[in-house]
Amino acid sequence: MEQSEVKALADKLERLIERCEKLERDNAMLRELQDDWNRERAQLMHKNDLAKNKIEAMIGRLRALEHH
Repeated sequence: MEQSEVKALADKLERLIERCEKLERDNAMLRELQDDWNRERAQLMHKNDLAKNKIEAMIGRLRALEHH
């Protein structure tokens, strides 16, 4: 193998390593974002359940008042 071919191969390998490292960083960032979205979703679902329970309790009290 000629020196220029070895150099070209080494350059390609270096670019491949750099791309792999970038993809690993991007993947880690995306996983963090996904975790953030999942936490926010869980919080919103909890708040939604609380609101639903409060509304159901208010409806129950209104119905009770209606019958008195």
